[in-house]
Amino acid sequence: MASISLGTTSATNSGTNGNGHGNRNGNGNGHTFGLPSFFVIGPPRTGTSWLHSVLSQCAWLSHPTKETRFFDKHFERGLQWYTSHYRKASAGRVIGEVAPTYFACPLARERIAQLIPHAKIVCTFRNPVDRVVSLYRLKRAYGWISWNLDEALTRDPELMESSRYVAHLKEWIATFGASQVMATVHDDIQTDPQSYLDKLVDFVGVPRLKLLPSQARRILASEDMTEPRHYYWTRGGLLMAEWAKKKRLDSLVAAAKRFGGLKLFVGGGTEFTELPAAERRRLREFFRPEVEQLEVLLNRDFSAWK
Repeated sequence: MASISLGTTSATNSGTNGNGHGNRNGNGNGHTFGLPSFFVIGPPRTGTSWLHSVLSQCAWLSHPTKETRFFDKHFERGLQWYTSHYRKASAGRVIGEVAPTYFACPLARERIAQLIPHAKIVCTFRNPVDRVVSLYRLKRAYGWISWNLDEALTRDPELMESSRYVAHLKEWIATFGASQVMATVHDDIQTDPQSYLDKLVDFVGVPRLKLLPSQARRILASEDMTEPRHYYWTRGGLLMAEWAKKKRLDSLVAAAKRFGGLKLFVGGGTEFTELPAAERRRLREFFRPEVEQLEVLLNRDFSAWK
């Protein structure tokens, strides 16, 4: 695992979080009671769903909504709405949020810095070709977009903006300081998920836990996505869920997912075709400058990505 962090990052499971602040609510900052002390900010499609599942065993994460989108999308709902996602948190357990959409959002970064300046930030970088194709397929599967890959790369800003690894990582470091930002590599999750997890939890200050064999195997379980059964049916289901969230019925949406409602709207269509070799080569060349800059920044060889 490559790490930008240069300071002391070992877990401190007693009175402080490594910054010397009292740990009244487990977040390491007495003046931010009920707020997260760490954020796993992605970018998207880097194993954040797996991390959310695993970290929920040793930290308080948002509930019932996995991604609150508070700092980038729902800030106007207010702090009371945000902290309601952590209302079950108790003293002695660290609070965190897994929020992959925050990585490429300057506004989210600034808001977190203003509200929780001592927050620990974790990024995970994945082969940009694999990641952008995975994000594209997710958006297709959920009915967010209907374009082919070439169109999507032109028309959907998130696909390319979230691939600007170096620029955004430098901004997070500039905002929070090198000791509060950890840069990790997705390849390490696949190679040795237990070691990856140990280093991450030590950095954010939560107790280590032993992965079950089933947990170690399901890092990218959602990669078996398919096209929607019917695009407009899927799109309609998504819009209905978004409407419910705007009405602050997040718990209803979460309950529907738990009881299999997601399967009614997502997937069920044909499998995604493999990315043609020529297209993969084109994308690898396109992302090569980004990869080479990341190699320098993290002092790590990413030849397999080029």
